[in-house]
Amino acid sequence: MANTYFTPGIEGYLKGEIDFDTAVFKAAFVRGYTPNAAHKFVSDVTGAGGTINGTSAALSITVTGGTVDAADTTATTTANATDHGILLFQASAVGGGADVAASAQRVVAWYDTGTGLPIQPGSGATPITWDNGTNRLIKVG
Repeated sequence: MANTYFTPGIEGYLKGEIDFDTAVFKAAFVRGYTPNAAHKFVSDVTGAGGTINGTSAALSITVTGGTVDAADTTATTTANATDHGILLFQASAVGGGADVAASAQRVVAWYDTGTGLPIQPGSGATPITWDNGTNRLIKVG
């Protein structure tokens, strides 16, 4: 597998339906999922066999120089020997606020390739360390 952006996610931030400045974004450890670039919502991921095993708190997002970045974080997971990737998604409505239903949470990116990925999490706080290179979470251009 490989890291991927979801096509509806790309369309969403081009149309203003996904806003890195105002919405709440989270990351989740997911197992049993085969990435499909056409998926639009977290419910598409779980409906395709993906099981969420821990979700982060709201990410501290920064947008600068054509990149989207976030502070490293953790998610509370249960021990599992299955490989997990990380799902980046908009948890709230575009204007921010509380989490919306999984059928309205917009998926943005899938990461299963890179240092420490895929991961087989243990129990407790499992770290999510984002790339500090030029690509960050997302790089445009």
